[in-house]
Amino acid sequence: MKNIAIFASGSGTNAENIAAHFRGNPQVCVRLILSNRPDALVLKRAEKLGIPTYVFSRYQLYQTDDILNILKENMICLIVLAGFLWLVPVHILKAYPNRIINIHPALLPQYGGKGFYGSVVHEAVIRSGDKESGITIHYVNEVYDSGQVIFQARCPVEPDDTPESLARKVHQLEYTYFPVIIEKLLLD
Repeated sequence: MKNIAIFASGSGTNAENIAAHFRGNPQVCVRLILSNRPDALVLKRAEKLGIPTYVFSRYQLYQTDDILNILKENMICLIVLAGFLWLVPVHILKAYPNRIINIHPALLPQYGGKGFYGSVVHEAVIRSGDKESGITIHYVNEVYDSGQVIFQARCPVEPDDTPESLARKVHQLEYTYFPVIIEKLLLD
């Protein structure tokens, strides 16, 4: 069994979609959902799905081995960042080389880095006049959104798109491709 841990800070729609994709799969299990925010909606989604959760502090993540120990205790094979906005500390990166992935709501290397998430990204894409946007799934390293690209999918940016309408297109790409790429990484 390949166990996944999902780190999320927000509503958790990607986490829920990933869990739904693997529900009943004898080879892959979303074993744990971790969050740095005790009020994150992802925790309520996880509870409804019967997935154990863990809420941690900045201190626990960066100054202790608490999170690393939880990952090891749960025999985690792959860490998935789905709307998690903190950098992953080096001690976890070293313990999980090329086994931590993130999804970004734009075509990296553009519109990435600290502060580029959610509507900020979509506003920047529209403001720039780009004709397309999309998603990037990439390995995580010590620098925001700079790890090796695993997969990209594209969507058109129409002249009448708003940040909200572009976000809907990008979310659809996330829901379609993120679970499939995770499965491919784990089972190929």
